[in-house]
Amino acid sequence: AGMRFFLQYVGCFFAFFSAGFLIISTWTDCWMVNADDSLEVSTKCRGLWWECVTNVFDGIQTCDEYDSIYAEHPVKLVLTRAMMITADILSGFGFLFLVLGLDCVKFLPDEPLIKLRICLVSGILLLIAGLPGITGSVWYAVDVYVERSSLLFHNIFLGIQYKFGWSCWLGMAGSLGCFLSGSLLTCCMYPFRETTSGRLHPAYSLRKGYSSAATIVTNMHLPSSQTATAKMYAVDTRV
Repeated sequence: AGMRFFLQYVGCFFAFFSAGFLIISTWTDCWMVNADDSLEVSTKCRGLWWECVTNVFDGIQTCDEYDSIYAEHPVKLVLTRAMMITADILSGFGFLFLVLGLDCVKFLPDEPLIKLRICLVSGILLLIAGLPGITGSVWYAVDVYVERSSLLFHNIFLGIQYKFGWSCWLGMAGSLGCFLSGSLLTCCMYPFRETTSGRLHPAYSLRKGYSSAATIVTNMHLPSSQTATAKMYAVDTRV
């Protein structure tokens, strides 16, 4: 039981930070950052939703939002948005389910098997959430790297060259955390399923046996209580 509690809390820790990292990376503006910081007086960052320019000297930041989501955007941007939003939703639900499945939370306190199944469902959701998260962030980073390398290979300089920034790294970290948390809640907690069920079923059978025994004892005493002497005693008592 102690190891099961430990796995739950460790999984909850990683699930919390993983979901947070994925959400933060999706809604921050530094998926791409200009690579030549020493030559520029400003830092330019591009996110999935807007682009920001920060002055190096005074720290003033100016952001421009992209066009409507219905406008034409690069395939890289559209698919990364879709995959990261999917990862955010799945990891968020996975963390909420995990909180409900913790033994310290007073939700279905008399149903440890159901709470264990909730933890398993949470682990499955976190594992699934890691797939679009790692796919979107790694694909975005590789695409930025390939684009920059091809420009350098052909000696083409367009003024600003980008490399992937901390938002992309945060997406990768959140996705790996989802994989780790999901693995702890599914693969590592699976052996405790039999232990828990084995501990509960005998107790249930014992209670059921006590109930059946009490019923049998009651039924055995009922005929003897309806003897002639008892009936006469009951008649005398009523009189």
